[in-house]
Amino acid sequence: MLRTLYFRDCLDTFAIVMTRRELTDRIRRLLAGIYDERETLAIAFAVAEKFFGFTRSQAIADPDATVAGFDSELFDGICRELTAEKPLQYVLGEAEFCGLTLRVAEGVLIPRPETEELVQWIAEDCTGGDNLRILDIGTGSGAIAIALARFLPAARIDAIDISQRAIDIAADNARRSAATVRFACVDVLAPQDIFMKALPGNTYDIAVSNPPYIPESERRSMRRNVTYYEPSCALFVPDDDPVLFYREIALKAAEILSPGGRLYFEIHESLSRQVCDELLAAGFVGIECRNDINDKPRMVKCIKRAE
Repeated sequence: MLRTLYFRDCLDTFAIVMTRRELTDRIRRLLAGIYDERETLAIAFAVAEKFFGFTRSQAIADPDATVAGFDSELFDGICRELTAEKPLQYVLGEAEFCGLTLRVAEGVLIPRPETEELVQWIAEDCTGGDNLRILDIGTGSGAIAIALARFLPAARIDAIDISQRAIDIAADNARRSAATVRFACVDVLAPQDIFMKALPGNTYDIAVSNPPYIPESERRSMRRNVTYYEPSCALFVPDDDPVLFYREIALKAAEILSPGGRLYFEIHESLSRQVCDELLAAGFVGIECRNDINDKPRMVKCIKRAE
């Protein structure tokens, strides 16, 4: 019996010994058929730093160093999630956005670099503006609202979402980032009177939204790590009405924005003309479409006509 226990102890001890090279190489091999080499390498080093205490530079400088306190159960669990194509950000429990580290989990959309460009556009437009009232519609993890609070500390920022889970995560992110943002659970598709009563404020100078805009027919061509894990309600719209949310938000923004107030959208690259048409129909002027870093039309700004 003692010999059996000793043998098991030896196996356990052996199982927890792993070098930095072995850890990252094992992740890369497991993911080789799912992601390209650049992605597998980035994932391996992100996992190593978050969970096992060594950075990419340390791994390169001393690849044969033993990973201190290696937890084989933790590692195996992470590998199972990654090979099931769970997004890296959900595995890590966080995502980077505009220099912030935000908590993310299933139920909220993972913030994208394209949305950073939208935030930067707003921040540039508002430089020097004091006491601006800003509303983020469909806040998700709170990325846009919290980043704007960082760039525009004198602004009063409110954020809404239909999902209470998203609101809870966004509020936690605001606390972690020391950002002052008021959150409320509001359905932007609700009738106008109900929507207005649920808002944290009455009127705003700026409204911004990254609403659902991917036509349902594109779901089949998208990667499983998006379609299986990220919330469909934050991604997809009906094929027969892909600008549904733009229309509703434009109509409501026309009521809540002060004269001369601005509305900003992130858009699908194929919907720029349709979105602009909806903004014109809602009475907005000064419509401007801007390309992203990949030279695709992904952002729109418009202005409420001064009365």
